[in-house]
Amino acid sequence: MKSLDACRLYAFVDSHYLHGRSAVDLARALCAGGADLIQYRAKGQTADEVRRTAEELLPVTQAASVPLVINDYWDVACRLGAPVCHLGQEDFFDAGFQKKADLVGSGPLLGLSSHAPEQAQSAVAAGADYVAIGPVFPTGTKPGRAAVTLDYVKWAAANITIPWFAIGGINLENLDSVLAAGATRICVVSAILNQDDVAAACAEFRRRLPA
Repeated sequence: MKSLDACRLYAFVDSHYLHGRSAVDLARALCAGGADLIQYRAKGQTADEVRRTAEELLPVTQAASVPLVINDYWDVACRLGAPVCHLGQEDFFDAGFQKKADLVGSGPLLGLSSHAPEQAQSAVAAGADYVAIGPVFPTGTKPGRAAVTLDYVKWAAANITIPWFAIGGINLENLDSVLAAGATRICVVSAILNQDDVAAACAEFRRRLPA
């Protein structure tokens, strides 16, 4: 498996963007397209539902040496032996956790969302292995949340020393501006999953990112 430091393109199997395709087929396409990380995100599903699908995804990602990220459910990630878990502010700090060590169970790397500099600093202090910086642009995956703009990306480039990923509304048209602001790692959801050829879309993003 790649180290987080070597990862550049963070892709998603998102239950809201399946468009009639199976989660497993999407995972295969993302692996073929060169995704460095793949998160399974299924907002509104129960832990058991997430676990059942993740059990099908894990052999696919393992075969491609791509870390599978479980969103929202630390306990599911631990039980499955998934290499990474991602939690939002509400799942970690708002739930009373202050340090990664406060979580029950061990094994997965921890990613935390952040929407402002103080949240990113708190994530680093909590022992997160990476931080998500965003949403950079307005995005349908986070309706109602204001964009943090490229200013936050510039701040992260100057201040965050652990791996961090710009996320939110990133597409091929605005990618250069995100990279110019200092990002070297990005998360992409709809700009890949809304394409008919997911592998080709993924590959085009990966081609334009640093090696």
